[in-house]
Order: sequence, then structure tokens, then C-alpha cells
Amino acid sequence: MNAFGARTAFVTGGGSGIGRALSKALSARGITVAVTDVDHDAAARVAQECGPRAVAAALDVRDPTAVREAIERFAAEHGRLDYVFNNAGIGTAGEVDDIPLDAWRRIVDINVYGVLHGVLAAYPLMLTQGFGHIVNTASLAGLGPAPLFAPYALTKHAVVGLSTSLRIEAAARGVRVSVFCPAAVETPILDSMNPAEFGINSAPDARRFLTALAGPPYSVENAVAELLVALDANHGVIVLPARARLAWRLGRWFPTLVEKLGRSALAAERKALK
Repeated sequence: MNAFGARTAFVTGGGSGIGRALSKALSARGITVAVTDVDHDAAARVAQECGPRAVAAALDVRDPTAVREAIERFAAEHGRLDYVFNNAGIGTAGEVDDIPLDAWRRIVDINVYGVLHGVLAAYPLMLTQGFGHIVNTASLAGLGPAPLFAPYALTKHAVVGLSTSLRIEAAARGVRVSVFCPAAVETPILDSMNPAEFGINSAPDARRFLTALAGPPYSVENAVAELLVALDANHGVIVLPARARLAWRLGRWFPTLVEKLGRSALAAERKALK
């Protein structure tokens, strides 16, 4: 199955950031896209940007029934389901002992269960039709340590584990599974890590800290373009940009070096927060 010849794609978190850029890139290749987001107005704006083949829908990925019904309806309307991009997610950052339990629950509900709900809705349909590609958005933080971003790292490690395990199960049954693990990408999440009601006092400057760890944020358009090329080649774990792949390999080969670099960046950020 050629990534650019597929007919339909269902995208969660499509109202901004990676989801928006992804929806636009897919529609530009002639793919009919369902742009979904908890913010219906945002999804509708993106669908309008995508053109007449795109549709918009409000969707809270924490609701498994709503996710299943939305995916099944889209597949039924178009006669097939080529791609599901489980992309919706949020960020939570700070020192572990300063993050309230409600924040941990919220990020797990969205970043872990939201992805799982999409997988459990799409996978049976793809098994029945004998093809399809599930793409789950994780992060470089799902492949190694991420100090000051422990809740985010927790969820993204879970997404990586789910995706790489399902990929092996699904391969012989005609369904592809990939996990997208970018370093920091230039999206609104960099500036909206914590809701004000959580009152997290130790929240880092995400842009500053992630730049210190892995370089400046990557262009979202470039990230999506590289993602689509990797999907066309059926890559399982997609890490980008190139410097992020280097950091991933260094973490596997020299974990103590990565830990040392992380401690240094953490000390600098703690000092800046004082």
C-alpha cells in the first residue's frame, strides 16, 4: 500500500500543530481526511484549509464510544479506512513532586487512553478489510529519559510500547503500525504545557529546556513531510530530525552520557527558574 495513494485518513488532534500540518499534507495528496479535535471550531478551520475532500468533527479521545463511532462512521461513509493517526495529546511539565495527581490522570487519559481508544476502534476494521496503517504519535521523550517532563515521558513510553508490540502482531494480518517519535516540534504545545488550575510552581520553560536537551524546535511542515516518507517505507519507529536519531542512538549505546547531559540541562533550568 503506497502512503500517497491511500484514500482516507482519520486524524485526531487535527485542530493545531502536527495534526493540522498532517491533515493539510494528506489532503494535498488527494486523500480524504477526517480532521477531528476536541475543539470543533479549530477542526473546522483546518478542514476548510484542506479543501473539499476534508471533513471536520468534534472528538474527545477520552471517550471510547465516541472514538469508535466516529471512526466506524467515517470508514462506512467512504468504504475503507487506510490511515488512522492517533495524534491528540497534551503536555505536562515540572518537578515530579510538584505535579498534582489530577495532572497525571489528565495526561494519561488523553495521551495513553486516547491513543488506545483509537487503536481499538480502528484495528478490527482494518483486520476485516485486510489492510490499513495505524500511526501513533509519541515523542523522543518516549525513547529515553525526560527530566521535568516525567508525566509526558510516562505516556509516550506507553505509546511506544503499545505501537511496537502491536506492529509485530498486526504485520502478518495485513495491517501496518508505526510510532512517530519527534524531538521538539514548533507547535503550540511548547507554550501550553500546564493548565493554570494545576498551579505547578516548578514548570520549566519548555522551549528553552527542550532546546538545551535536543536542539531548537523542528519545523512542523518538515516533520510531517519526513513522516509521510517514512510511512511510505513502512518504518516502525520514526525518529526525527537527524539530530534526534543521533540522540536516540547515543541513549542506547551510552546511557550514562545521556544521563550526564540531562543532569546538566536540569541544573541549568532549575537555576533559571529561581
